[in-house]
Amino acid sequence: MNTAPSLRTQVKRGAPKASYDPALLHAIVDAAYICQIAFADAHGVHCIPTACWRSGDHLYIHGSNGSRMLQRLTEQDCCVTITHLDGLVLARSAFSHTMNYRSAMVYGRFEVVGEAAKRQALEDFMEHLVPGRQALVRSGNDKEYAATTALRISLAEAVCKVRSGPPSDDEEDMGIATWAGVLPLAQVRGTPVPDPQCALPAPDHVRDWVTS
Repeated sequence: MNTAPSLRTQVKRGAPKASYDPALLHAIVDAAYICQIAFADAHGVHCIPTACWRSGDHLYIHGSNGSRMLQRLTEQDCCVTITHLDGLVLARSAFSHTMNYRSAMVYGRFEVVGEAAKRQALEDFMEHLVPGRQALVRSGNDKEYAATTALRISLAEAVCKVRSGPPSDDEEDMGIATWAGVLPLAQVRGTPVPDPQCALPAPDHVRDWVTS
């Protein structure tokens, strides 16, 4: 069910493209490996890309305890964005060209993930990157976990904006003799490249990387 927008998530420009459906929001976040986080400090306004993942109704990030960004994010509200570009839309008029995309914008304040939950959160991150990987690698040790901060932000105040389909030309431009349509774009998984110092056969999660 769609949730009501807040003053910060109310879309006014291109409102028909907006959605407040939590299922769509979760799908957009789950398809992402990177988000962009905008915040401010004494040096100005910053927008920093960082790895992200979702568990339940929260988006998670992590980093070094000394990270300036992580320190600031628990002190102020911020804005998190994710965008997937799905295609370039070529119209008959230059000003009707657009893009097909799926995007999400989240507002709120990050909170520190407690020590009891941090290990599980970081294991969830590994599973988000490559399902099945966590069980086959050395887990973090106490020193590594102690040097790492995990934060999470609620997805309660968020909005999605999506555009799909062919161009929408004005009626008076429909007779222009030029090609119109969509140039699709997609993230493609390439063939795994083994470490030259690794002679072991690829496990299932590596062999299945291209087709999963």
